[in-house]
This record gives sequence, structure tokens and C-alpha cells, in this order.
Amino acid sequence: MNEQKLPHGARILVVRLSAIGDVLHATAVVHNLKRLVPDCHITWLVSPPASMLLENNPDIDELLIWDRRPFDRAAQKLDFRTVKKTLHEAKELLQTHTFDIALDIQGLFISGLLTRMSKAPRRIGIHERHEGNFLFMTEMAPDIPDRHKIRRYMTALYPLGIGPEDFRPGLVLHLPEKLQNFAADFFADKDIILHDPQRPLLLVNTRTTWPDKDWPPEFFGRALANLPENIQIVFTGAPADAPYIELAQKEMNGRASLSIAGETSLLELAAIFHEADLLLTGDTGPLYIAEAVGLPTLSLWGPTHPNIYGPLTKGHHFILSPHKCTACCKTKCRHKTNACMNAIKPGVVTKTLLELLYH
Repeated sequence: MNEQKLPHGARILVVRLSAIGDVLHATAVVHNLKRLVPDCHITWLVSPPASMLLENNPDIDELLIWDRRPFDRAAQKLDFRTVKKTLHEAKELLQTHTFDIALDIQGLFISGLLTRMSKAPRRIGIHERHEGNFLFMTEMAPDIPDRHKIRRYMTALYPLGIGPEDFRPGLVLHLPEKLQNFAADFFADKDIILHDPQRPLLLVNTRTTWPDKDWPPEFFGRALANLPENIQIVFTGAPADAPYIELAQKEMNGRASLSIAGETSLLELAAIFHEADLLLTGDTGPLYIAEAVGLPTLSLWGPTHPNIYGPLTKGHHFILSPHKCTACCKTKCRHKTNACMNAIKPGVVTKTLLELLYH
């Protein structure tokens, strides 16, 4: 740690509104900050639904919850009256507090504007995106060659005397006490047994937030169809994922599986993850929920890359697309073929799952 540049008891605002995976990535920043400077007071400005994942975080002294979704919808429709109204609500929320330092770990125009509304005399931005974010900052963290999101988020602490040598990887998600037995109660009548070495529990998440990061549901089904019957397979997801899960199950040749899509909240899903043996997923929020609660994972990568987004802690395994066009980081495939994800063969996934479940 470099020379201390934080005043005693500094009141720090962290602005990272969304999304699930990125919010969890930012918990590593807050954890390292609180570990190294325990007397600082950390307030986090966040939007639902990601706010749920921060509610029990011991590194956060206070949560300020501002729902950005009405703002986003209004901005898209050029509904300036609603835009103004939602921003006024955010301003009123922030002005009930006094901050010494604000850290913008999102790098957007809107996050920069909110950071400016905090009236913190020091406002530190990161070299993450553009959109004029720097206009709202009093200083910018240094740019670094490392592309991994968490390490780039950590640069927000460099001006405070906390450098890369101080960083310890790891995400933070604490479950409330009321959910400690949730998984056992949830599966009690579903013929799913927890913590049985003879019947490992494999969770499967078929969808991501970008369609072009999705592996075809039929491929999921073919990969799972040949797993031994003693492996318990449970599909997770949102209600909208149900049709894709059904497509996967149709390819499983009658092999038993269970879908719980839409049956849990994010925290309840985290509680289930805490008790499972392995998660198969793409690059999406549940991957980082799994990392935060200690569930080993096998993740599939095409338009994004684990060197940029993947877990930094042990127990996480990656299958990278063999296609020549990968890691474009584009939300839509410029070739409109999704060839990178389609190039991952079901047989390769089956083999890797067996190796991980029976290592």
C-alpha cells in the first residue's frame, strides 16, 4: 500500500448501478478498500435488481437505491419530462448525504452525472468507457494494459494510495440468515438430494443477457443427455428462459432433469448455488453469483473472454470457442451467425463435465 491518501473516516460514495455481474465484480473493489482502510464509511448507489445482492454485504455501510429502469425507458422514448423527474429523485436521494470522495465504477454518462450530483469534492473516474463521463470527474484513475474488468475497476483506488500490489481477488455476496436452509427446504419435495457424493448436483443456466453469448439450447441438451443418471440436473433461470430449457430437455432423450426457472429470487438462487456441486453456464450474472458463494463452474465463451470477464478465483473452468472469430465483445454478431458459440461442441462439454464432477 502506498502512502495513505485517505482522510481518517473518509465518507466514500461508490457508483455502480448495474448489471448483476458487474456489480458483483465491483464488490471486490469495495472489499479491498474496506480491508485496507477499515475506518472509511462506504455508501453504494445501486439500482434494482442488482441491489438485492448488496443488501447483506458487510463492506458496505449504507445502500442508496435508485431505480434506473424508468430513466432508461424514458431516455429511449425521448420522454424528457420523466427523465428530469427521475434525475431529480436521484439528486434528492444523494443530497441527504455528505461525501468526501466519489468513485464512479461504471464509466457512463449517467453514472458520471450522478457522481457529480453527489457534490463530493473528489470524484474519481476509470478508463472504462467514454460517453463524456470524464467531464463529471475531478480526476481520472490511470489507464492500465490489463483488460480484466475487476483489475480495471480497482484502478479507482490508485489515487487513494491503494495499488495493484494490494489487490486480493474475490467477490462478496452474503446470504441473510433466513436463507441458510432455503435450498434444503426448496428441494425437499422435488426428489433432489444435497451433498450426496453419489448424486452430484449439476445446475445449468442456459441463457445470458446477450443473445450472441448464448449456446444453442439443443447443444445443452445433447451435452447433458449422455451424463450418468446419478448426476442430478437442475435448470435455473428467469421465467422467460423456460422455452429454451424445454428445447434443451427435448434433446436429452428422456433423461431426467428438473427446471426451476422463475421459481426463485436472485438471493434464493444464490442460496441454492451455495449447496450445489457445479454450474454449467455462459458468461452471465449467475456465473458471478456462483463465484461469490463458492460454487465451482464450467463456463462457455465466444464473443467475450475470461481474461476480460472471467472469475479470478480458483475452482472455475472455461471452454473457449475454437472459432477464429472470438472475443469481439460485441452485443450482436456482425456476421449474424453466432458462429463462435456454435463452434463449441456438445461432446467437449460432456467430457469436461465428467472430468469436473468425478475428479
